[in-house]
Amino acid sequence: MSNSSTCPSCNSGTMTSFYEVKSIPTNSCILLSSKEEAANYPRGDIDLKHCPDCGFISNMAFDAKLTEYSGRYEETQGFSGTFNKFHKNLAERLIEKHNLRNKTVLEIGCGKGEFITMVSELGNNQGVGVDPGYREDHVKGATSDKVEFVKDFYSEKYTHYKADFVCCKMTLEHIHPTSAFISTVRRAIGDNTETLVFFQIPETLRILKECAFEDIYYEHCSYFTPGSLARLFRQNGFEVLNVETEYDDQYLTIEAKPLIDGTSNATLDIEESLEELQTLVNSFSERSKKEIDEWSSQVDQLFSDGEKIVLWGSGSKGVSFLTTLKGTCDKIEYVVDINPYRHGYFMSGTAQKIVSPEFLAEYKPDTVIIMNAIYHDEIVEMLDGMGIHPSVIAL
Repeated sequence: MSNSSTCPSCNSGTMTSFYEVKSIPTNSCILLSSKEEAANYPRGDIDLKHCPDCGFISNMAFDAKLTEYSGRYEETQGFSGTFNKFHKNLAERLIEKHNLRNKTVLEIGCGKGEFITMVSELGNNQGVGVDPGYREDHVKGATSDKVEFVKDFYSEKYTHYKADFVCCKMTLEHIHPTSAFISTVRRAIGDNTETLVFFQIPETLRILKECAFEDIYYEHCSYFTPGSLARLFRQNGFEVLNVETEYDDQYLTIEAKPLIDGTSNATLDIEESLEELQTLVNSFSERSKKEIDEWSSQVDQLFSDGEKIVLWGSGSKGVSFLTTLKGTCDKIEYVVDINPYRHGYFMSGTAQKIVSPEFLAEYKPDTVIIMNAIYHDEIVEMLDGMGIHPSVIAL
């Protein structure tokens, strides 16, 4: 657990607390096989603090020993047509933009290996994926002669892997000492100025503006905006080439290349000012409390009206929604997920059973609350196909 208030991103600013949530599950995507195991899962606290010097936001109550990334960490989004279309387009775009053909590619935090497999096969590249939660039985299409998988956390131990393209998607937010991690990546590249680095993480300005409390959970200990992400890379020896948002502005991406001498201070138009960010941070606690109270009241009213409610999305957003709203868990019996590897398991902390979409044809819910609005059309199409037409509400 971090007892320091020194910013782990710029290593100089003093962090100031602005949002707290007590006693929440320390893992959201772990497969839990019984109600008892799920209800009694280890808990920790969130104490979000903000650095006024660089804009970084971090859960300074985070304790890495309470998290687990193993074969039972089931996070893949690869069963969604909406996500797969985005994922493939991203791979194709990066291959075209950076001529990633017949190159070596490295993915840090590759999950179940979908992206590194696509980039390797579509570009005829040689790939390496590093992730402690990788599962051989979960990857379709991987070929042994194109992709090597390392089931471990990326560290100095693996800096001997050299690559023309280094990507890291939806991983940096799980790492507390962010500056130390990016510094390790930079040292691994050495003096190869042609190496391109691509990172993708959740976008925090949207979370702050929309009071998206469901996007704040224990595993995500580090939160970046366009400005704070660019500053992190610049101070660790990179030239920032591009920063943008994707996937309905939920994802933040950065492309950078190593600098050998000097530093780059040129900013991009997308980077928010520290003053703008400070204003959002200062008002977030009050605004988010109002948002949480409104959702609690809405669920209470639906339950009082005798409606059967289900959540759609058993991952981190679903866990955060249920545990942040506290009193809602006994009003919702089931959580739906299209990922078959999650069916029959239970929600961390609140212990709802995770069921398949087909289960709803029998259960016939009155209201479906979708944890991510980007999947609205896909979900409604599935419901229509089963001949059921509940009210659909999206966060």
